[in-house]
Amino acid sequence: MPDNLSESIKNTVAGASAGCVASVITCPLDVVKTRLQNQGKYEGIHAYRGTLGTLSRIWAEEGVRGLYRGLGPTIYGYLPTWSIYFSAYNGLKKVLGERTGRTADSIVVHVLSAMGAGATSSIMTNPLWVIKTRFMTQSRTTSYHYKNTLDAFSTIWREEGIRGFYKGLTPSLLGVFHVAVQFPLYERLKLILKTEDLESFGTSAILVASSSSKMAASIVTYPHEVIRTRLQNQTVRPFKYMGVLQTIHMIHREEGWTAFYKGMPTNLIRTVPASALTILTYELIVMKLSSL
Repeated sequence: MPDNLSESIKNTVAGASAGCVASVITCPLDVVKTRLQNQGKYEGIHAYRGTLGTLSRIWAEEGVRGLYRGLGPTIYGYLPTWSIYFSAYNGLKKVLGERTGRTADSIVVHVLSAMGAGATSSIMTNPLWVIKTRFMTQSRTTSYHYKNTLDAFSTIWREEGIRGFYKGLTPSLLGVFHVAVQFPLYERLKLILKTEDLESFGTSAILVASSSSKMAASIVTYPHEVIRTRLQNQTVRPFKYMGVLQTIHMIHREEGWTAFYKGMPTNLIRTVPASALTILTYELIVMKLSSL
């Protein structure tokens, strides 16, 4: 098997497996974060209150199924997202390194590769993230009620057309700055912490590097997630939010700047260990496949 093809398959399998493991474990916190992000100013007594309050309320009102709403499209989304991301990221690192005359460890190569891979995966998988967001915010008060992922696809296609699947794409593309912060920082920390003993301290180094880089990137770029969630969840015209700039202005006017960080504590609780788990799983699977 050619080296390039073998490397691509290895990255695809490792990335898909890592994303799937992380999405199953952290799904309840993802539901909580999405509901907190989605609620606006005028929720009143129906508002969700904090991570534990939201978890307990969903458990009381919807049971365990409520905590795992959107798991199907999340898995369907993470499988191609991480497969595309890791394959594109490693491919771009090699190509950009050769084209620019820089080494694969160059910070410029890492940043451009991360942004290119993030944009590619966002464009290709946005329809699944729209469905995932709708499922996670679906309740007795929402205007949409989907039975499953296929039903959501057909309903959105019928009622909203192709544009319905690409709601929130612009803030998703702005979110490439997240990976532009995370992965170069991860690569740098991994080099700093790297030792020859990959079986012991190597695992710890991967966990420290991945969790630290994810936390930094999440804090810096979090507002785009709130904007994306609000845009993706609109189904009834006239829409309240019309584009990124108008959404920013509307949220700031009605709820203040703190609204752009709704659900961030939950997000950090969810994404930091999830990212560490994803990257650790990815690295371990790559090492295993390489040894085979």
